[in-house]
Amino acid sequence: MAGVIPIGLDIGSTSIRAVEVRRTKDDIALNNFGQVPLPTGAVVGGVVQDPIAVTAALKQLWAACKFGTKHVILGVTNPQLVVREMSVANLPPKELRQALPFQVKDALPLAVEKSLLDFYPLEEPGANPTVRGLLIAMPKEAVLAAVDAAQKAGLHVDGVDLASFALLRAASRLDTQVEAIVDIGSDVTSVVVHADGEPLIVRTVPRGGIEITAAMATRLGIPPQEAEMVKCRFGLHGDGNPVTADAAADAVRPLASELRSSFTYLASGERQKQVTRLALCGGSALMPGLAEHLQQQLGITVVYADGASRLRDTRKGRDRGFDSFVPSAAVSIGLTLGAAA
Repeated sequence: MAGVIPIGLDIGSTSIRAVEVRRTKDDIALNNFGQVPLPTGAVVGGVVQDPIAVTAALKQLWAACKFGTKHVILGVTNPQLVVREMSVANLPPKELRQALPFQVKDALPLAVEKSLLDFYPLEEPGANPTVRGLLIAMPKEAVLAAVDAAQKAGLHVDGVDLASFALLRAASRLDTQVEAIVDIGSDVTSVVVHADGEPLIVRTVPRGGIEITAAMATRLGIPPQEAEMVKCRFGLHGDGNPVTADAAADAVRPLASELRSSFTYLASGERQKQVTRLALCGGSALMPGLAEHLQQQLGITVVYADGASRLRDTRKGRDRGFDSFVPSAAVSIGLTLGAAA
């Protein structure tokens, strides 16, 4: 295992993505990548519902891509994810892990014994009695189900990492602006707001492309398959019929409202930080006109994130469609970058 960088593995709702990198003399370069589709319903909201289908897809992915290792870092998310800023006792890492359930049990909506807990420090503790950071809690069963599916595919799960932190690692722009990275998937949207790399808000919103398609289908009175085609081809620009553009705008409104409420909460809370830039990624973020629409609705700059910006050499993927893979790959890239650090 010495010198081997685990592969970033992102098990999404409609597909599984994996990215393999290697160390070069100066930096980190792309070595391999791939994705395979998942059957509808195999994964819902980041939770594995059909472990047999997920295991089969993982075996297919490794057989097709010929990755150089079976060691992986697994990205996890969940609509019940809790990420909350708080201060805990300043203890050595091993003692903190043991003490964390007792320190935070009254701060969680989840039962501590049914949760996986972690703590992400936001400051150097020094000799202070407490340390400020982010408490992370996620339903244990959901994480273990994903780990089990990967292990049954013959993979070695070296660790799990929060998908939102992987996004931050891969796609953040480090400057003076407060940036929201928004990864819109099929049925889950991950949101992480940061200031120069320090996370301020982490949310998992149970909304995504499937909901937008269903709303458009209902409004236009067409089958979901046709609505999906209209969404992907015309999006918020419409097909020349004002009704189509209005249906798309109405379908996106719930997600835009979720983002607005998160940003308002941050601006009015203790930190009083104003989001000034939104960076979009994820397959469902490619809906035509979405960036312009969100910019108008939210009144902030909206751009598309570059999840591969920290890979200095991507030549190995150019002939295999890596550029078209990148918009959906920020999580898998960020996972392996974290493992390489």
